[in-house]
Amino acid sequence: MPSLGVPSTHWPVVAWIRLRLPPPSIPMTLAGPPLPPDPPLEILERNPVATDPRKRVFAVEHPTDRGIVRLIWDADDPEVLEAELRAPLFGGRLPKDQVAGFWAEVKRLIAPLGPLPVDGADPKP
Repeated sequence: MPSLGVPSTHWPVVAWIRLRLPPPSIPMTLAGPPLPPDPPLEILERNPVATDPRKRVFAVEHPTDRGIVRLIWDADDPEVLEAELRAPLFGGRLPKDQVAGFWAEVKRLIAPLGPLPVDGADPKP
């Protein structure tokens, strides 16, 4: 899973989840193309992509005792919300006993959206 935008840390991604959002409603416009969608969560902030400044990527980072939980949303793929855990665990994955805690932290951060289906994850609890 490629990480979009610029994370605050260079720690490796040791766990990730890809969640499916409901399709966005298309705003009615009088002329021209529709406006780009807004991020699904108010906590998400613009996170520039150095290789393409036109790209609209939004992210938020939340420190935890396991590392940094990062939520990422790309306006070009508005039905996907990605969460990753970055931690100083070089050369491995998140230990099995900590995966449920990562998933719980993601659930807490996305609580305003309600339950969302999981498209993919590594590792799974």
